[in-house]
Amino acid sequence: MRISEAKTELLKEPEILGGMRPLMEQLYPICRSITGQGVRDTLEVIGSRIGLDMVAVPTGTQAFDWTVPKEWNVKGAYIKGPNGDTVVDFARLNLHLVNYSAPFRGVMSLSDLKPHLHSLPEHPDWVPYRTSYYSESWGFCLSHNQLQSLQDGSYEVVVDTSLGDGVLNYGEFLVRGETEREVLFSCHICHPSLGNDNLSGIAVATTLADMLTRMKTRLSYRFLFIPGTIGSIVWLSRNEEWASRIVHGLVLTCIGDAGGFTYKRSRRGDSLTDRYMEHALRRFGVPSQIQDFSPYGYDERQFCSPGFDLPVGCLMRTPHGCYPEYHTSADNLEFVKQQSLEESLRLCLDFIELAENDAVLVNQNPKCEPQLGRRGLYKAVGGQHRQQDFQMAVLWILNQSDGQHSLLDIAERSGIDFATIRHAAERLQDAELLRPAGRA
Repeated sequence: MRISEAKTELLKEPEILGGMRPLMEQLYPICRSITGQGVRDTLEVIGSRIGLDMVAVPTGTQAFDWTVPKEWNVKGAYIKGPNGDTVVDFARLNLHLVNYSAPFRGVMSLSDLKPHLHSLPEHPDWVPYRTSYYSESWGFCLSHNQLQSLQDGSYEVVVDTSLGDGVLNYGEFLVRGETEREVLFSCHICHPSLGNDNLSGIAVATTLADMLTRMKTRLSYRFLFIPGTIGSIVWLSRNEEWASRIVHGLVLTCIGDAGGFTYKRSRRGDSLTDRYMEHALRRFGVPSQIQDFSPYGYDERQFCSPGFDLPVGCLMRTPHGCYPEYHTSADNLEFVKQQSLEESLRLCLDFIELAENDAVLVNQNPKCEPQLGRRGLYKAVGGQHRQQDFQMAVLWILNQSDGQHSLLDIAERSGIDFATIRHAAERLQDAELLRPAGRA
């Protein structure tokens, strides 16, 4: 099924749009990190939806300037107060434990315990999300109201975790097209119980991958479900020789909140990926903003490092750190909106349609305009808006199809929607007035 047809037909199937939130609900309770059983559990759930390949890379493996870290797992963690009551418990909310906390057991005073406690005074009912990936320490996160209620006395602290040799896991899924040229979709899977910053990207990417398996595509599509930073570095180190196959790419993150869209350009700034996404956003009907590339953010900064310089941008709604709920317990399933997930999925499909259908064509009758009426390409009745758009698209394509301008170039210069330009180009090819010169 072609992309344009799929946007109409597949999106009518209730399980497509309706399947994203149940996937998030299934993944939400899992304690994920950059390594460990939580990552494997997460990949197994995703793999039940699509045929995911799970890759395991041993602790200590070199990946450019980085080394695969020790594997982290949790059995439990809690703090008991002076009266024996449990005041903080990982079993109630996995955000309570600082992610990657080293094992610890002991009894200590409140003053000695406080340096290991993290809260948000500006949001006293929320629990923050904190990590200690690459420095062995331990800690707990709690609401500021909880912290303020703690009484002086002795506290029993148990952090029943393990840090040892194991593996780093990531998931990979390839939808093969007619060519080996690839479009990359990447999302991080290392955040526990955070709805927008983690699960929204996973839900959209998984659904998109499932949809693409039902379509006939020219390009191939690679989906990565990876731990943040270290995952993309490890993947690139293992696939360095053929990473150049990637002709477009998007990192998907924070795409489930109610804000407008934000697109962060690739390092190149003017790649076709950037142009396709910016064109799609202009036509989408949802408020959006464009950010220039910066070497801070998500895994786009690894894909766009100078040694690779891949055309990979980052698609978000409200950017990370720009909404109060970011990295807190308030980034829960209720914070993620179904309409926002659906819009994000549709926008990705619009992007794919541009990537699939953009082409450079050559006018077979370049000396003056061809006689369109006898080919059924000239309007018989005037005044119809859509017909006028189609007619202008035909004229623009014939004028610009000199082997130098792509369909996207023509759409941008004419101001006509790409879908109309593409349709007119197909009609002109059917009439043997155009021939392909190559793909954009």
